Amino acid sequence: MIKKFILTGFVCLFSASTYAQRGLKISLNSKKETEVSPIVKEKVEEYASKINTIIQEEKKLMEAELLVLQAKNLDKMEFDKQKAQVADRYSEKIDQRIEELGFDLDNVIQKQVKYSLLNSDVTSNEEIKAKLLKKFRPARSVTGYFSYGIMTLTNDLPDNELDKNIGYANNLEFGLKLHYQFSRTSPWALTSGLGFAWRTLRTDNDMVFAKNADNGIYLDTYSGSLDKNKLRTGYIMVPLGIQYNFSKVKDAGMDIKYRSCYEGFKIGASVYGGVQMSTNNIIKGNDAELRNRGNYQVNPYVYGAQFTVSYDNISVFVKRDFSNYFKDSYFKNDKALVFGISIGFE
Repeated sequence: MIKKFILTGFVCLFSASTYAQRGLKISLNSKKETEVSPIVKEKVEEYASKINTIIQEEKKLMEAELLVLQAKNLDKMEFDKQKAQVADRYSEKIDQRIEELGFDLDNVIQKQVKYSLLNSDVTSNEEIKAKLLKKFRPARSVTGYFSYGIMTLTNDLPDNELDKNIGYANNLEFGLKLHYQFSRTSPWALTSGLGFAWRTLRTDNDMVFAKNADNGIYLDTYSGSLDKNKLRTGYIMVPLGIQYNFSKVKDAGMDIKYRSCYEGFKIGASVYGGVQMSTNNIIKGNDAELRNRGNYQVNPYVYGAQFTVSYDNISVFVKRDFSNYFKDSYFKNDKALVFGISIGFE
């Protein structure tokens, strides 16, 4: 009974598909059509065509017999009774002729399963194994990511003027991530990539970053009403790390095992380094708006370490700079600490 339902579904699907293509004359293949094995499609369409031929042949014979029956001018009750008997007889005949076609549904289903797994019609075990080895090879790819984090500055010295007046600070980053799994079943993977980060410092208490005659920087009180103040620095970042994946090893068949490094729970640790692109001091108040790109004594180089916990393509992380945020003696020993979330595009 289950096979009959499956078979009926196949026939309906491909009959509808064939009719639609003939009626609309559209040659573009839909995504659903490409998910069906060409061999399976050909066999089912051929079978559906044969069934349609049988039905049409028997339908013509039945209609001819019903015309003869109608010519006898029987009363309605007797006519309906004999009409039902004729329909039952032809229905049994159609079923018998379809049965004699010998359609091997199990074989068709097996071919479709193979195609769904491998996206190819293969026949030998060697071809199947080669396709499986290619499909479930170690994960080695370059994907995109986007991250956002809340940033603060920490040090082991007494609070300086910036520490006492720091406001909301953040780190925005996007780029490409390299993922290199060591083997098909290995939980370990090397991670690297290239990113672009923008770090933004804001100050409270109407304080702004200013320069003196020697190009040094300090915090100064804004004379008017302050609406916006940002010291934004862009960096090109390069991370290098390692990741461990807790997902289980899966069986692809043909004695081939694999572990997906893109799914499940993962932890990772990395170091990173970066070089400064530019620094912008943005001040907006009731008097005027200032946008000044220049040297605000922000460290031209940055390096540190990051710890990440991930599930699928969502990660939370904490990163800590080992380098000072500012160079020389400006706001000594302040280092960035960032807590954030990252989304991968795998």
